[in-house]
Amino acid sequence: MRSLDQARATCDQYHPGLLKALEEIPYDDREKPGGTSIDVFRAHGGAGLLIPVEFGGLGASPLEAVRVQEAIGAVSPSLAAATTMHHFTAAMLYALADRRNRLTPAQVDLLHRIVPERKLMASGWAEGRTQQNILAPTVAAEPVDGGYRLSGSKKPCSLSSSMDLLTASISVPGAGGTPELALALVPADSAGLSVHPFWGSDLLAAAESDEVRLEGVFVPEELVVRTSADDPHRLDDLQTAGFIWFVLLISAGYTGATAALVEEVVTRERGDATERAALAIHHEAAVALLEGAARAVQTGVAGEEAVAGALVARYSVQDSLVTNANRALELLGGMDFIKGSRHARLAASVRPLAFHPPARPAAAEPLLRYFGGESLELA
Repeated sequence: MRSLDQARATCDQYHPGLLKALEEIPYDDREKPGGTSIDVFRAHGGAGLLIPVEFGGLGASPLEAVRVQEAIGAVSPSLAAATTMHHFTAAMLYALADRRNRLTPAQVDLLHRIVPERKLMASGWAEGRTQQNILAPTVAAEPVDGGYRLSGSKKPCSLSSSMDLLTASISVPGAGGTPELALALVPADSAGLSVHPFWGSDLLAAAESDEVRLEGVFVPEELVVRTSADDPHRLDDLQTAGFIWFVLLISAGYTGATAALVEEVVTRERGDATERAALAIHHEAAVALLEGAARAVQTGVAGEEAVAGALVARYSVQDSLVTNANRALELLGGMDFIKGSRHARLAASVRPLAFHPPARPAAAEPLLRYFGGESLELA
């Protein structure tokens, strides 16, 4: 498959040896809790993909990042889902770090340590909540001397056992006492932070999507990103960047899982040429749509236009991936199904894309208004 080969080549360019190391792990072990896939990802410099070069990272473009996630999704859907949370968090924070005075010295110092110390960042936003805005606050913050005490839980929270830093959306008192969104940077070894079993499905089980609880966790003021009088759009910019990156990267991982199935059908010449071509064409159309949205961001499309483009790609891809995966499984045949569960698990692993926020019903009215010429306002 040309597109998957291209994705693999991009992954090898940024993370030499990663795919080979993952493929040496038996598939069932790659996808089970407590496996080594995340450790392998960390060892091959995975944390630095979207981090700017000036911070020691690899500085991949949106298109390259989408291709890397597709390649990883083809060998481990769990790893692709888990690492999306790190990548979209990195993209948000470093977008602010690129602009002078938008982060505190303590925040910038922390970001400088991510790549050399191979730190992974988990997302304490609203991932996994049906019809929930991914950027909605999920943790209560009580103002105390020198910072905030955080209480609440995030479930599921991917990378829960491997994270070095949790980024949690919180609500803090703003001007005149009005609540406003803020982002807390919480070291994983903070007193009061704990991880508890939550994920019950065999699918995507290696993503470490368990519950993270915060019970009176203190976070100093300098590790809370919030708006200010001279930078009122700081959090708006962060939300927009995060939303776009999340949608593109989570979709790319599931696209990779389907790509592996389509490639298997084409390579083994299952079905007739017309059936194989139809399957490949539908898959390549999905890849082109997703990569087109990434290219648009890369060439400067931003704001509502970029968010809408990413969502259009995601919902279109979401439909086609399930259809393609099911058709590929059918063409691979009954004996393939009987002899092993890998392909059936790959096909089933595509479906959870529909569960990531924003769910289609939650975005329907906002998108209709946007298509009609109004602003795009996602609840």
